Amino acid sequence: MKFITISFVTILLNFNLLAQAPFNPDTVKAGVFDNGKMWTFDFPPTEYFEKTYKFKPTQEWFDGVRMSALRFANWCSASFVSADGLVMTNHHCAREVAMKVQKQGENFMNDGFYAQTMEEERKIPDLFVDQLVLIEDITQRVQNAFNKGKTDEEKVNLRNAEFENIKKEYGQIQAWKGLVLQPITLYQGARYSLYGFKRFTDVRLVIMPDLAVAFFGGDYDNFTYPRYCLDFTFFRVYDESGKAFKPEHYFKFNPDGVDENEPVFVVGNPGRTNRQATVAMLEYFRDVSWPTIIDLLDSRSKILQKYNEGAKSDSIVNVIFSYENSLKAIGGQLEGLRDPYIMARRKAFEKEFQEAVAKNDKNRPEAKGKSSVTIWSDIAATQNEIRKVYYESILFSPPEGFNSTAFRLAADLNTYALVGETDAKRAEDLKKTLLQRHNDIQEIETGYLSAHFKEANKYLGMNDKYVGAFLKYGNPDVAPATMLKKTKIYDLSFRKELLEKGAKAIARSDDPLLLLTKDATTRLESARAKMQQLNAKMAALRTRLSLMLYDVYGTRIPPDATFSLRFADGVVKPYNYNGTKAPVFTTFYGLYDRFYSFEQKYPWNLSEKWKNPPEDLLKAPVNFVSTNDIIGGNSGSPMINRNREVVGLIFDGNMESLPGNYIYLPERNRTVSVHAGGIMAGLKYIYKAERIVNELLK
Repeated sequence: MKFITISFVTILLNFNLLAQAPFNPDTVKAGVFDNGKMWTFDFPPTEYFEKTYKFKPTQEWFDGVRMSALRFANWCSASFVSADGLVMTNHHCAREVAMKVQKQGENFMNDGFYAQTMEEERKIPDLFVDQLVLIEDITQRVQNAFNKGKTDEEKVNLRNAEFENIKKEYGQIQAWKGLVLQPITLYQGARYSLYGFKRFTDVRLVIMPDLAVAFFGGDYDNFTYPRYCLDFTFFRVYDESGKAFKPEHYFKFNPDGVDENEPVFVVGNPGRTNRQATVAMLEYFRDVSWPTIIDLLDSRSKILQKYNEGAKSDSIVNVIFSYENSLKAIGGQLEGLRDPYIMARRKAFEKEFQEAVAKNDKNRPEAKGKSSVTIWSDIAATQNEIRKVYYESILFSPPEGFNSTAFRLAADLNTYALVGETDAKRAEDLKKTLLQRHNDIQEIETGYLSAHFKEANKYLGMNDKYVGAFLKYGNPDVAPATMLKKTKIYDLSFRKELLEKGAKAIARSDDPLLLLTKDATTRLESARAKMQQLNAKMAALRTRLSLMLYDVYGTRIPPDATFSLRFADGVVKPYNYNGTKAPVFTTFYGLYDRFYSFEQKYPWNLSEKWKNPPEDLLKAPVNFVSTNDIIGGNSGSPMINRNREVVGLIFDGNMESLPGNYIYLPERNRTVSVHAGGIMAGLKYIYKAERIVNELLK
């Protein structure tokens, strides 16, 4: 019987039937929370909280939560966790900036850092954290300005101009003076708010663990669970007089953590979601943009990995980490968009929304028989136009660091010649870049240019003029070395001479890379102009669509993430995976099991200070999972309970959460947090940071 069972399971696995049960797309219904739970402080869902958790937070509760939370620079989240301005965020949010204060002979990545006294806490140059202190509804003003425009581009320009007017006006009001003012777009323009942030610029490093335990398991364990990472760092904010800032609001630390099924809340700044995108837009992401970006990331990562086998450069390792992290994240999003069930859920919501809009049209006398539902076909048509110019836009101007320096310099010279007489500021900026010195690694240069040629061949086709131009020098594996050997573009004096002689000299040059990129530059400028026009049209269409969404659903659906402060409710809950069940929380016992199971080898290695753990550390919890709704930008967000106590620090999601850019599935999604008890155990037993332990427990 056992043999028969195993054979049957094997057959099912071979036919991939266990991954997803058969379903009829026509019967799939949209979920109540498909658009997520990233609630704003502008519209807190108090009635929903009361109904769901038998807990009705007061305005004082929301204000305290908002004022305790922080935005960490412009890429992560953080929070106040003590009466003396202690700030908690993730190690991976702080890693790069912390290195700025590493002194000669120190190695923060290997050894971590701990300031034994407040006097030893080190100020991080250029680092800031923002506290949201004021919110004002500016919807009517912005929409009035927007609606005065006659064209899509004019509408967008008028809206942006009104943003500046509002910032200038509010900046003169006493309560708003000295704050960093930011207009926030919610529901793609159905609502607008002005946020006022108190900015703290004296931020000092207090303690950070070593990289081995903070990023235990490396990229292999990234976006997985069970997990064993101590991904935290503490800073301290100081006031203008140089004294530790005393926040009125902060989250008290609760190392006892949480129980299964307990409600918990994430407070942070989710970066970007596209849950209110139409199905046509999702199909564009699925078929065009994400596969292309994955191609670019994958090829560059492999080139750097091959080079770094010999070079062993830490800076290149960090770039590889970044690329591999993005590959996993975007790959998970793409897999979600290729999941028929997820797309069926999005189509079901779109159908439900369209039916509600059509019903509203019938009840509006001013509609006069016109259907608002045509906006979906307008968006689809615009999206198809964007498809036509996407490849030229991305191939001829890839993201920073994705093409060879030689290609970029040649393209910049041609662009300088093209726009010199029509855009003086842009030409001057290009000139400054072209007159800088560059130290380039030929192995990487050749690899990047080869990858670019292969991508151009793939996406533009062999009959394309640009493709034919480089194929004259050989196939994509041969042409780069030949061209880079012949070009003078690396020579600063060559670039300087051409800049002095002007556009005609650049146009007459027979340098192979200048000749190649001349056509690419002209096509890129045309594509950019077209893309700018289409993006403006899409922005106007999405604003109209979002007004309709808000009209139908109001604040029952939270707006898409915009790296603005949100809170997301959830419960501590395990889930099934890989044929078994993931526990609610992991312990240090599990960390050491992986350490020894992988023979103490990277990325499951540990630094010396961790190799003789006391028994009290081993049984302490490390990480736990919950159903909270998060996305990139939430890193460093505190996980709190209903008493506004920190019970964890979020740092990741599971693999199943990666399609969360487009849909929130509480049955699959899990937020992975560092357990407050694990942070406390590490501080106490390994880092001997008694003053921080005592401060957190006050």
